[in-house]
Amino acid sequence: MAPTSASQEALANLRVLDNYQWYIIPLLAIVFYIYGVEVKNARETGDWGPVFAGLIILGIDIINETWNALIFYFTQYSAFWTTPGNSHFIILIGWNIEIAFMFSIAGIAYSKFLPEDKKLKILGVPNRWFLSVLFAAFCVFVEVLLNFAGALIWVYPWWEDTPLGIILIFFVGYFPFFVAASIIYDIKDLKKQTKIVGIIYAIGLTSILTFIAIGMI
Repeated sequence: MAPTSASQEALANLRVLDNYQWYIIPLLAIVFYIYGVEVKNARETGDWGPVFAGLIILGIDIINETWNALIFYFTQYSAFWTTPGNSHFIILIGWNIEIAFMFSIAGIAYSKFLPEDKKLKILGVPNRWFLSVLFAAFCVFVEVLLNFAGALIWVYPWWEDTPLGIILIFFVGYFPFFVAASIIYDIKDLKKQTKIVGIIYAIGLTSILTFIAIGMI
């Protein structure tokens, strides 16, 4: 099968540096500011949970985006999700710099909603599970809107706005992210947090850089 039109558009702009748009500068500044505030608070309180909640979601997303790009390489048709639209910088066929910035702070935002009492229940459900479901469902809702707008393209029948597709997007695309953020947030041991996140980034960065270097993604 020939690549979809969305795949062709994304590939034409893949890692092209001449699509510069000024909004990327304030976005970068916002990400730095948020992490700066959280690191400062962590140094003062000893609680690095929010920082690692932010890092772990981005780390898992790197892994997710890598295998999604490999889907296109092996099919030469389409990734599960494709982002062909207007972007400052398309990193992979289904991942751009704007999405990366979003995921880099999503875990920090999520951590602000976590009660310190892990045993507290919300509507009879343990709060970590309740909030993971809630945030994942909201992200799926946003993704559906992006699909309707043509900014995020789905072509496979099992990965679209059908009951099966929504379930897959929920469990593959988002729910594990927030569960992981909850777990890393609650560890409260800097060495363990660093080790876990370090392993995730070692896997993710090694994979993405290797596959880019050999021209597979």
